[in-house]
Amino acid sequence: MIKKRYPKLFGLLSSLYATLMLSGCDMALLDPKGQIGVDEKNLIITATLLMLIVVIPVIIMTVVFAWRYRASNKDATYTPDWSHSNKIEAIVWTVPLLIILVLGTITWETTHSLDPRKPIVSDAKPIVIQVVSLDWKWLFIYPEQGIATVNQLAFPVNVPVEFQITSGTVMNSFFIPQLGSQIYAMAGMKNTLHLIANESGTYKGISANYSGHGFSGMKFDTLVTPQEDFDAWVSKVKASSETLSAEKYAALEVKSQDNPVELFATVKPDLYEDIVAKYTHAGMEMPSHTESKE
Repeated sequence: MIKKRYPKLFGLLSSLYATLMLSGCDMALLDPKGQIGVDEKNLIITATLLMLIVVIPVIIMTVVFAWRYRASNKDATYTPDWSHSNKIEAIVWTVPLLIILVLGTITWETTHSLDPRKPIVSDAKPIVIQVVSLDWKWLFIYPEQGIATVNQLAFPVNVPVEFQITSGTVMNSFFIPQLGSQIYAMAGMKNTLHLIANESGTYKGISANYSGHGFSGMKFDTLVTPQEDFDAWVSKVKASSETLSAEKYAALEVKSQDNPVELFATVKPDLYEDIVAKYTHAGMEMPSHTESKE
């Protein structure tokens, strides 16, 4: 009954209800677990607050003006010939210019300090993980440990991670929201991303760039553990009976959706370099399947 008689009111109440319900959702970007993520969270909050300096007064003035100059208010001053005010002009131009100046300075500084290719300063030795995006799964190669996994990532807490990222297919985007800094994976190119996790836990990793039918299932778990637990995880992977050979990689290239976790005890030497070189004229030819499953 209310919906039929007051459609606008019903719509407003529905929007308010949805907003209140969504406010309880876990917002990964605002719940960072690594230093890069914390710095990016602070940047988001700072930029939002600066822009609200303009937005909030505009909202307030809209309500005040509508109330003050309503048709029923006979006491409001009516000045149809008014056209200019130096004071209003000064405020309208000065405030936005100051905000732009401050935002520009902050953006300039953080663009350099949060450069994804900039190594993280730490007493701990960084761990190198090579990342390959496929249709529709993630391949992680650990060159120092000689192992590889599909759709499962692990590294020690408080240890910097150097991700070397490429794609074995179309362009994609590697992103662990609670650790920060998404970065693109592109065929024939090497990208670098440095991250660190300051709390143990399991964090969701996703593809942040639409890449086809299986995009929605292109997710992985990031296991951040103490060093001894990471060593135990490496031993578990090495106990696997699977080997990531050129032929096995060719099988992984076949399109698949919601791919399960796979563990490989050994990896073909220089497989990551071969994947990158495959898309150059000097690249090595690797076995590949001509048929694919959508």
